[in-house]
Amino acid sequence: MSVQTLLMDFSIDPARLGDESGQKAVFSQLETVLKDYVPNLILAAEVAVDGGSLKLLTGKKGTTVSVRLFDRGLVTVNIEYYKEDSEEPLISFKNTKLLEGSVRISLECERVKLLPTIKRGYKFDVYLTSSDERLLEYDIDNVVFDEQSPFQRVQIVHSKSLGNMLVLDDLQNISEADLIYTETLMQRGKENYEGKEIVILGGGDGALLYELLKEKPKFVWMLEIDEVVMSACNKHLRPICGDVLERRKGPNYEIIVEDCMLTINKFIKEGKKVDYIFGDLTDIPISESACGELWEFMITILNSSFKILKPDGKFMTHGNGATSSESLELYEQELAKLKPAVSFSKSRAFVPSFLEDWIFYQISFSANNGA
Repeated sequence: MSVQTLLMDFSIDPARLGDESGQKAVFSQLETVLKDYVPNLILAAEVAVDGGSLKLLTGKKGTTVSVRLFDRGLVTVNIEYYKEDSEEPLISFKNTKLLEGSVRISLECERVKLLPTIKRGYKFDVYLTSSDERLLEYDIDNVVFDEQSPFQRVQIVHSKSLGNMLVLDDLQNISEADLIYTETLMQRGKENYEGKEIVILGGGDGALLYELLKEKPKFVWMLEIDEVVMSACNKHLRPICGDVLERRKGPNYEIIVEDCMLTINKFIKEGKKVDYIFGDLTDIPISESACGELWEFMITILNSSFKILKPDGKFMTHGNGATSSESLELYEQELAKLKPAVSFSKSRAFVPSFLEDWIFYQISFSANNGA
């Protein structure tokens, strides 16, 4: 059950909406069309507003239709009604296209667009966002885990096309369909991990640890702060993490449940050096400048990580969506400030559960800095 919202807008010659009589004429034409698709529609209220007018109509079973006429030539239409899961939609998908066409013809529109139905108050949250904050709709049909940890809201949802998917604080993280994410992050086939010592910062879903252990490393330390994430993924995301989260230690790995900086600082104090560090923590923040708590955390991680990296080692991390170019540029500007100097390369891959291309970084000490 949910409130179904249909949003339509169209553009016409502004001269037709330039005064009250023109707006009434356009609305009368639109009302005639709407009555063919919304049962028992009647005008309930009219309001004059600055720059145009607002009309409110009601229909069958509490349906409401608001029509906003702007004197600059734009008209918006919002149709809302309550629908039980077992009920047929008030306006079928086929009829939405017919409605769009009827409005275009009857009102001689320059442009008309009717968006697919938005479900509001639905039992599953099917809407997430892209990295640059565009709305994405998923085919989520179940929530299999939902718990607030001391650090974040942890959910495992099921998608018809992606399988189970980890969602943290309403941001998609990884799904059963996302092996490409892990393989691009680790540059599988391009990097040799056999016999190497590796640190994973974060990685609570277990996918990176699971894939790295297939490469026969000498030892891997995974530093994850959220026990709830690991417990949820161990139970509901076995296809991507296997059994590596089942126990905290194995022959060549250890999972340390604490703030990753505690172990990094311990390694710094001991003079420990490793071959690879994976930053599998937060995405690069979306902001106008590289300041704020998240940026400070990310810069601290970078500076500290290179203190425990061997001269020929690499820091591997995910960045952000390819469309978030400003945030990527800010990150690269911060890389340019690191001392000793570093160089980097980038990889790009389409991640199914993100519904977009993602950027990954491979960062190492510059060859000319004598590190």
